[in-house]
Amino acid sequence: QVQVAESGGGLVQPGGSLRLSCAASRSFYRINSMGWYRQAPGKQRELVAEITSGGSTNYADSVKGRFTISKDNAMYTVYLEMNNLKPDDTAVYYCNVKNLGGDTWGQGTQVTVSS
Repeated sequence: QVQVAESGGGLVQPGGSLRLSCAASRSFYRINSMGWYRQAPGKQRELVAEITSGGSTNYADSVKGRFTISKDNAMYTVYLEMNNLKPDDTAVYYCNVKNLGGDTWGQGTQVTVSS
């Protein structure tokens, strides 16, 4: 019954890297975009990066130059390459799928950046 599944989170040291993956069920009809959001305790959930079916991307200012979002050709798998991680990147990262039916969210994967 899981329609969106994230993986790849974990504990890393500052300056380290992680690669998150998001797999969307093939039951989705014509995905318009997929994106990564994050939420830290006491903070609002915020957009980290998104990619459209046409390949256009958008990044939060705080991650520009460090994170890269990419997708497979069929738009059912999206990746987030995270480099030079900082403690402020610590959050639960959620994958989002947008189509004409609305938004669908994954359960989230924890990313902790700490020494």
